[in-house]
Order: sequence, then structure tokens, then C-alpha cells
Amino acid sequence: MRKIELTAESDSRRLDVFLSENTSLSRSHVRRLIEGGNVFVEGKAAVKASAPVRVDSAVEVTLPDEIPLNIPAENIPLDIVYQDADLAVINKPQGLTVHPANNVFSGTLVNALLFHIKDLSGINGVLRPGIVHRLDKDTSGLLVVAKNDAAHINLQQQIQSKQCRRIYVALCEGVFKQDSGVVDQPIGRSKADRKKMDVVSGGRNAVTHYTVLERFDGYTLVQFELKTGRTHQIRVHAKYLGHPIVGDRTYGYAKQRFALNGQLLHAQQISFIHPTTGQPMSFTAPLPDYFQRVLCALRNKNQQR
Repeated sequence: MRKIELTAESDSRRLDVFLSENTSLSRSHVRRLIEGGNVFVEGKAAVKASAPVRVDSAVEVTLPDEIPLNIPAENIPLDIVYQDADLAVINKPQGLTVHPANNVFSGTLVNALLFHIKDLSGINGVLRPGIVHRLDKDTSGLLVVAKNDAAHINLQQQIQSKQCRRIYVALCEGVFKQDSGVVDQPIGRSKADRKKMDVVSGGRNAVTHYTVLERFDGYTLVQFELKTGRTHQIRVHAKYLGHPIVGDRTYGYAKQRFALNGQLLHAQQISFIHPTTGQPMSFTAPLPDYFQRVLCALRNKNQQR
């Protein structure tokens, strides 16, 4: 048995949404835990996944030992930037799904982790060993993986309390007028398409800081820093600004100038406090080659003007 203890920083309309957004548990996993009497709010067993969570409420999740499931270890190439006895930092390539889902149990980052790393935390069960936070399949860059439950809980708490800094770089459509700014707009399921997220009234609080790095003819290279961690947050907020991310066929333009396999969004830097030593740690990953080639083409065009 393992436990997760959280304190709500704001009101949430649903308990399952609160837990899925503040841990690596899926909403379906949360609902199963609630049905099994393993979720408590203010010391009382939760009955409904749709129950509201009020600010400052204490939420506790008891994670029962999982029944073993055969998730195969696969020799998928993995860029391990750093690792020690407690954690590993991975530079995830574009196109790699983070964990198994929807009855797909192979070809994911988890399969690769099981091959390359001996020990992983079990707090998220057998489908998400070690997974502290996620990146979209077609977003590249850095994420931290936990090797034991104590490190896992500590790192998740740092993400919740904003001690963990996550900085991204993206190429956006159009030219930003302002050099920097903040998008403070709630995010929830799109009313038009439930498979997508959108800025919606009554959605979860979502805050993204942005800074312009470079302007081109029709494009802007932008640095984004997450202050919250909502699903597709940067992609949705970029669309809200009127500058969707290049290559994003879900939230961006149907017609794309460049031949890309996904959005030009890269988790370039991650910083946190080591859960055991207490030392500050910071890691940076260079932009992928395909991203740099697009920037090189745009810079050459700028010089020819």
C-alpha cells in the first residue's frame, strides 16, 4: 500500500479531474480507486468521481498493490540525460507516446524505460512506472522519471507547488506584437470536440508565461514557461493568442508550410530540487534537428530580405 497526499490550491468541479491533473493517475484509474474506497477528502471516503473539491481540502489516495501485468521491456533507443539512484531525466523524441493506454502495451516510453532502467517507482501502477509527468506524443524534450515512490511523491509535490520549473520553446504562426506576456485563461474540454481542450468558462485555472526569442517573416520563436500543468496547455494557449504552434494539426492550421510529423514544441529545460540531496538540479536539451532546420531556413530568408 502507498499513499498520495495533496492539498487543493483552488476549487475544482470534479475530484477525478483534480487528481488526474495533479498526479500521473488517469481519470479512469482515479474512478476505480474511488469505487474501491481508496480516495479520501477531508478524512472521509469519496463516493463520487464528480464530487467537487474545495480550496485547501486535504485529499488522500491509497494505492493498493497492483496485480502484475506483462508490459514488455523493449530496446527502444532512449536519450538518458542523467540518472542516479532516485531519478532519471529523459530527452523524449517526437513521436514517442509516454505510457501504454487504450490496450496498446508496446512502443512507448514506458517500454523503453523498462529495458534501460532497472528500478522504477510503482506509485502509478504497472502501466505508468516512474512516470511523474507527461509530454504529448509529438512534443519532444525533457521529463523526469522517478526510481522509487519517495522520489515520485516528492517530485509530484514540487510540480504541484511550482518548485519544478518547465520551460519550452515553440515556433508559432504569425508575428507576436508583444515581447512578453502572461496567458491566464482556464482550460477544459472543448464543447465542440470532446477529444480536444480549449479555453472555456469554468475550466481549470491555467497560467502560461511567454517571451519572444526571435521574429521571422510570418513566424515567431517563443519561450513558454508553465505555471500550471493542464492537458495541452501551451498548445491551447498559443491558439488562444492567435498564434498556434507550427506543425500542430489539432490546434493549428490545416495547411502547413513545412513537412513535419508534429508540432514544433520542445521541452527545453527542467529544474527541480533533488528529492534526496536537496540540491538544485537543472537540465537543458538542444532543439531537435528537424526544428533547427526550419529555423535555419527562416533565418536565411530573413537575411535575404
